[in-house]
Amino acid sequence: MRFSNTLLLLILCFLVIIWTVRSVPPEPPVRCDQTGCTVSNAYGVWPDRKNCNAANVTYPTTEDELIKAVAYASEHNLKVKTVTKFSSTIPKLACPSGSEAMLISTSKYNSVIEIEPDRLTVTADSGVSWRELIDKVEGAGFSIVPSPYWEGVSIGGLISTGSHGSSWSGRGGSVHDHVVGINLVVPATSSEGYAKVVSIEQGRDDELLNAVKVSLGVLGVISKVKLSIEKAFKRSITYNFTSDVALEDIFMEHGKKFEFGDITWYPSRKTAVYRYDLRSPEDVSGNGVNDFIGFQSNPILISKGVRALEKALETSKSENGKCKTADTTLAYKKLTGNGLKNNGLFFTGYPVIGSQGKLQSSGSCLYSSSFRVDVSCSWDPRYNGLSFFETTAIFTVSRFRDFLLDVKKLRDLKPERLCGIDIYNGILIRFIKGSKAYLGQTEDSVVIDFNYYRADDALTPRLNQDVMEEMEQMAFVKYGAKAHWGKNRKVGFFGVRQKFGPNFDKFLEVKNKLDPKMMFSSEWSDEILFGRESFKHDGCALEGNCVCSDDKHCSPSEGYFCRQGLVYAQARVCRFSSAQV
Repeated sequence: MRFSNTLLLLILCFLVIIWTVRSVPPEPPVRCDQTGCTVSNAYGVWPDRKNCNAANVTYPTTEDELIKAVAYASEHNLKVKTVTKFSSTIPKLACPSGSEAMLISTSKYNSVIEIEPDRLTVTADSGVSWRELIDKVEGAGFSIVPSPYWEGVSIGGLISTGSHGSSWSGRGGSVHDHVVGINLVVPATSSEGYAKVVSIEQGRDDELLNAVKVSLGVLGVISKVKLSIEKAFKRSITYNFTSDVALEDIFMEHGKKFEFGDITWYPSRKTAVYRYDLRSPEDVSGNGVNDFIGFQSNPILISKGVRALEKALETSKSENGKCKTADTTLAYKKLTGNGLKNNGLFFTGYPVIGSQGKLQSSGSCLYSSSFRVDVSCSWDPRYNGLSFFETTAIFTVSRFRDFLLDVKKLRDLKPERLCGIDIYNGILIRFIKGSKAYLGQTEDSVVIDFNYYRADDALTPRLNQDVMEEMEQMAFVKYGAKAHWGKNRKVGFFGVRQKFGPNFDKFLEVKNKLDPKMMFSSEWSDEILFGRESFKHDGCALEGNCVCSDDKHCSPSEGYFCRQGLVYAQARVCRFSSAQV
């Protein structure tokens, strides 16, 4: 099967969206009927592909209503999970145990944002969206420093899973490290009305704060979050598309030099994109906007077409087709500044200068317009668009160089095998500072993210999936990287408790104190929190629910067998062998 002009036409149609187009908003994550409720994530499918059910959902709008909801569940011994408006988390952290469980949605608890200029803080209801919070703070002449790249999150959900941008400067790039106070609603005794608010302040309740600011939703329901802010500032961004030679020797200095810098590595293309991102003097003009290409609205028909094309490349095992796609995608990103716009509409050249609020996060595909119902986020499950896995690993700085060298060795065996990563966003490299949060990072760290194709069916193997699996096991096993709590396949969390050491036990102490009846725990959140490996079954390694130890954990009928890694020999991966089909 040949992919030349047709491939390039489809990809260019997918990418060429010059104007900012607002689109069909994502579907609410909770849907109910007379039999009960179902909760999903933004991608429409959980890692195990099983539905997540609950008896009912409640939508508090105030802290008093939130207290009443928790009190009702506590009095009636119900299991509870908190659900946000966006439900962007990949693992099943929002899935409760049992069909009688209750959901508490914070989607309507979003009316209060209070700025204290003299104290340089802002306090928001937990359901306030990240974009709403940014705009309110910027409108008052201040800026929030941390810069998570995706703005489709609420402030409560954002900190619960350790979301972050990129920075080793100041308090660092993780939003939770800028939290100075939290109100948490927890179960209580009957004499206390079955629920109460625990008000936690930095400097007064540090042990509680260190547990609650990255809590995975298992300690209670976050009601209010207080963040530190600064006087408004501008940023200046330039992307340098260049060779990946000496990347392993450059990354550390890059992270130190640029306050918000990152690196995007396209290993199959032997290209590194260095983001030079610093504060800009206030007297320098600029009205730049960050409208990252991956988060822009896309015509629904084009999203479907690109998905169909990718499926065809998978079926035909066309490495050449995937590499052409990677070349086209990378060229377009270079041409358009990866979505940066100097004047809010067009990219005209570097540097792109603008306010912190316009450059720190993006997500234009989230917002609706009555005039455009033919566009959406490219992964919207209603339209059968993109479907992908995301691996996010957090390394100590001292071990990251060797990981990069191992990936280069794997790449050099046959670069075409990594084109499946590069057609998405390559390997994004970011920097986060050491944290006091018990479930955060104890020292300065480097984070990688990479996305790759996910099949429509759990038992369908993927082209060159062994390469992604070997990289995954290199990261989490050989180099002891920690998994991002809101991303990753199940295998990323195996052995996670040992990686956090004494801090994990400190977190459990607080958990047992605040929720002794484990009202906010479920088998799904326990599976992630404790990194438990469940019973292996046929095909379990195909979607990262196990590491294969037998051919049947792969897909021998399709020619995929359990084999050792090519560079990391201790890895066990599902590799295609045409000779054995």
